[in-house]
Amino acid sequence: MEGNMNLSLKVWRQKNANSEGNFQQYDVKGISEDMSFLEMFDVLNERLINEGETPVAFDHDCREGICGMCSMYINGQPHGPNKGVTTCQLHMRSFKDGDTITVEPWRAKAFPIVKDLAVNRSSFDRIISAGGYISVNTGNAQDANSLPIPKPDADDAFAAAACIGCGACVAACKNASAMLFTSAKISQLSLLPQGQAERTIRAENMVAQMDIEGFGACTNTGACEAECPKGISLENIARMNREYYGAVLSSK
Repeated sequence: MEGNMNLSLKVWRQKNANSEGNFQQYDVKGISEDMSFLEMFDVLNERLINEGETPVAFDHDCREGICGMCSMYINGQPHGPNKGVTTCQLHMRSFKDGDTITVEPWRAKAFPIVKDLAVNRSSFDRIISAGGYISVNTGNAQDANSLPIPKPDADDAFAAAACIGCGACVAACKNASAMLFTSAKISQLSLLPQGQAERTIRAENMVAQMDIEGFGACTNTGACEAECPKGISLENIARMNREYYGAVLSSK
C-alpha cells in the first residue's frame, strides 16, 4: 500500500536494572508514514501480545511533547533524528521503507533501567526537591502589575521553564551530565522576584544533589543543547555557575 513501510527494529530488551540486556530484532510491516514513533511501537506491542510474547516496555503519557516521558535513544540520537521534537512527536515519515532502526533506553548511572526502554528518572525529582521551591506569603494572589519584571528576565525565565525533564541532555552527554536540566530549574526561579528568598541556598542544594545522584561533569561540547527538544540554552549553565559560586562565596 502506498505510503506504508516495512521496517526492521533492533530493540533493547532488559528485565530490570540488575539483569543483563540485549538487542532483539523485530520486523514490522504496513507502518503508515503518518504514525508517530510511539504508535508504531503500539502496533508492535499489539502483535507481540497476540502472539503470547511480552510487549516492549516504554515510557509514555501525554503524547503531545509536554510531559517528557517518551525517552528513547533512536539510531544514536535522543528522541531520534529530528530537531526540537520529542519521541512522541517524531513521525514515521522521517524514515524510509526498509530501514533498520535501533532503539535503546537512556544510558546513565543516575537513570537505572526499570525494564526495556523505561528508565527511572526520579533523580531529577530529587534535584528539584533539593531547592526548587519559593517562599511566598499566603492569601490572595498579588496583582500581576505589582511585581514589575524586566521583559528580558521574564523571557529568559519562561524559556528555562520550558524544560520538561525528559533527560535527553543527560543521554546526549558523554559524561551523563545533568547540568542543563539543573541550570534550567535554577534559572527559572533565580530570574524572578518570587525566587529571591532562597536564591543562594537553592543553587548550593540543587548542585549538591546533582552530584549526589551520580551525574557527571559538563563536557562543554554543547551536545545537551543540540539534542534538547525544547531548545534549552547553554546560557543557563553559565547562569547556574554564577549563582553557585556567588552562593559559596557569600557563605564564607
